[in-house]
Amino acid sequence: MTKPRVLISDSLSPAAVKIFEERGVDADVKKGLKPEELIAIIGEYDGLAIRSATKVTKEVLAAARRLKVVGRAGIGVDNVDVPEATARGVLVMNTPFGNSITTAEHTLAMIFALARQIPQANVSTHAGKWEKNRFMGMELYGKTLGTIGCGNIGSIVAERALGLKMKVIAYDPFLSAERADKLGVEKVELDDLLARADIITLHTPLTDATRNILDAKAFAKCKKGVRIINCARGGLVNEDDLKAALESGHVAGAALDVFATEPARDCVLFGMENVICTPHLGASTVEAQEKVALQIAEQMSDFLTRGTIVNALNSPSLTAEEAVLLKPYMKLAEVLGVYCSQCVDETVREIRIDFEGEASNLKSKPLVALAVSHVIGPFMSSVNAVNALSVARERGIEVSETKREESARYRTLMRMTARTSRNTYVIEGALIGGSPRIVSLGDFAIEVEPAPHMLYLRSADKPGVIGRFATMLGNHHVNIANFNMGRNAPGDQNLALVAVDQPVDDELLAKLHTLDGVHKVRRINFAVTVTG
Repeated sequence: MTKPRVLISDSLSPAAVKIFEERGVDADVKKGLKPEELIAIIGEYDGLAIRSATKVTKEVLAAARRLKVVGRAGIGVDNVDVPEATARGVLVMNTPFGNSITTAEHTLAMIFALARQIPQANVSTHAGKWEKNRFMGMELYGKTLGTIGCGNIGSIVAERALGLKMKVIAYDPFLSAERADKLGVEKVELDDLLARADIITLHTPLTDATRNILDAKAFAKCKKGVRIINCARGGLVNEDDLKAALESGHVAGAALDVFATEPARDCVLFGMENVICTPHLGASTVEAQEKVALQIAEQMSDFLTRGTIVNALNSPSLTAEEAVLLKPYMKLAEVLGVYCSQCVDETVREIRIDFEGEASNLKSKPLVALAVSHVIGPFMSSVNAVNALSVARERGIEVSETKREESARYRTLMRMTARTSRNTYVIEGALIGGSPRIVSLGDFAIEVEPAPHMLYLRSADKPGVIGRFATMLGNHHVNIANFNMGRNAPGDQNLALVAVDQPVDDELLAKLHTLDGVHKVRRINFAVTVTG
């Protein structure tokens, strides 16, 4: 039997190469390949082990005729075209927890450096100056640290900060009260954190929900003299708005390890005296790099030789036979989870999934895990179908399922119920012709085929409302591809999901809200990841 072959295209520890060999996988180390060189040889390999330098693009994946798995030694997979990999049946793995302590420690180092102006004082002293009065620092004792995101890395930062006798407040939609109490942090809403924190540190993934979470509006809500730390992801902080806040003196200083564009050769913040910058060093320690290299070698070897799936970003843990049977239901589970993540504005405390009809006879755990991963994934790092249920338990989110062989309306039905402290949200989905459909939203019966760009519309059930809505879309050159509507009673309320060919921007969305009879409009993106 031919051994699987893995290409290691970035720097990995020699110990990782040894693990591949010991587990029956041939590993070739070819670092620093140009894109065209990688494309020329990738077709010979079953696996590709990378860090952040190698770009796994659509072109690379098109040439990778044998490729089964891409393994990223680290957390971020911004350099991997995950949707394209999924479409081509290529598993994408990462090592989400190998560098957590290192990144948390770098965050603390940046806090100290910013509070005491250590880099600036170092340059001044090397220049032969003795400017004690110039570098007046800030004591951390008793100060309030606000952490946006309190997951794996954020919680480590919080624990270390509490050891410094700081007060820690945390904004995290999925941080339970029990978990907050255990950590010793105060769970708050974002506006409260902005108003109270002396130092704000970010520990959240970059998603549509978190992009530019710190912008001009957010800075205006902060107390004067706040300091900003970002060792998470570029794009969480609007760099132009941060520069303006620094120049005005409202923000006293910033320390950034990540940037909107990397490598950051040019940035509006470069050269500012009250800004400390490092070149994405969060995971750059000998210990962390060794740990993630060994982990990815183990994961890839076990997958290639035994079919074991661990820390996969685009697939649940399944055997080959089960995957074929569950594939259409996986699409349906994603639709339910994606809808819930975009339409529930409050912290979810309970998720229940009911399986009715033919769906009740399925191996349901992968479907539940997949659906839950799409509910909570946009708000925290490295959540996928493999770890979603354990992350939910850790955050105090109760997940349950029920099965009933009978189904009142459809041969096979999945229902997701999401409960918050104040409301209950229900969405039902069915398979029609093997394709997922939304068949009800709360009290509204509505049969909808999910589309990439959709609008959720709640409106009064009276003449002219839908016409004004459609006319405004048309006046802004947004074409309606499909319009599905339900109502609870004549003359009461309508609910519609409207498929559009073009994305609706913020300005148009705001205008739609002003229309007479329109109660709520929001964007829904159903570009789910399971394909084929």
